[in-house]
Amino acid sequence: MDETVVEYIRRTVLKIPRDKIKAVLQEWDFLSEKQLQTIKFNQIKENISYDVAQLCEENFADIKQAAILDIIYNYTYPNKRLWSVYQMRKTGGGTETFDLQVLKKKFKRQLRSVLKNVTINFREYEDSAIWIRIAWGTPYTKPNQYKTSYVVYHSQTPYVFISPSVLKSNLPLLCQALVVASNYHDICAMELRSHSLNSLKDIVFKTYSQNFQTYCPKPIQERNVAPESEDLRIIQENRSEKERIKRLNREVFGDGPQPQLEFAQYKLETMFKSNPKMDVLDKEPFRCLVKFSSPHLLESLKSLAPAGMADAALSPLLTCIPHKARNYFKIKEKKAFSPESFVTR
Repeated sequence: MDETVVEYIRRTVLKIPRDKIKAVLQEWDFLSEKQLQTIKFNQIKENISYDVAQLCEENFADIKQAAILDIIYNYTYPNKRLWSVYQMRKTGGGTETFDLQVLKKKFKRQLRSVLKNVTINFREYEDSAIWIRIAWGTPYTKPNQYKTSYVVYHSQTPYVFISPSVLKSNLPLLCQALVVASNYHDICAMELRSHSLNSLKDIVFKTYSQNFQTYCPKPIQERNVAPESEDLRIIQENRSEKERIKRLNREVFGDGPQPQLEFAQYKLETMFKSNPKMDVLDKEPFRCLVKFSSPHLLESLKSLAPAGMADAALSPLLTCIPHKARNYFKIKEKKAFSPESFVTR
């Protein structure tokens, strides 16, 4: 049998936390219970991986079995990869009956019509998620099992979650195969990325609670400002301010936990303004990039005002991330309006 398959299985086992290896192998269901009992799961992972590899060699494991184990690992630990959200579109209305076998057949046929050296594996889960694993080769090389693309597609929805391979040239081939297999006509990136696959699903499927942009700041003169001559009661004032911040935070973020995103990126394009008669500034647009990053960006933003680090409420450019389902923005000036007006794309 192919020794590279056994080595790939061994390396996959090494990625699994030691206390979870047995559970993952049981879900894999390639080794018998009797074989699993021969493995000492309390030893170091290196030794466990060699014991598993030896048993797989005895069972004549092939690349299909190795790929299934890899899918189970990535399903169990999806946050190890960076995921991008894509949305598919079709012309006309109506729903079609979903057939997984038809999707598999069309996907494989479309992809292999343009690239012969590719391995494709599927696994369906109870939440109607179809996991697709693709290992890419070239016209002259075998598929590289260590550089794979992953696709998570929920049937009867237009959303696809993709963790692409290193080769960006393969992404158009993958997208075209998805469109053909799922009977859509177009696919486009939503500019929404995160390591947390579940949070991306929460955003696009609207499965978490949040109130969007219900707060409109009042003009300064309309806000409650105590006269200077008034005897301020500091404790009461602080309590009122905290209640105000809490209320505004609830109006913008809601009461529940926020989806986990690690970053938000803003590209700004604007023009320097000067007297037209002087003509001293370059007419080329000025560009800059601002990136906010945090292990949990939205929760961090939510905590800024209560911590006294920002005014309530925050800028809509920050709080609109889940509502617009994107964390990549391009900000340009509205040419038809005043120079102070901007538009996000």
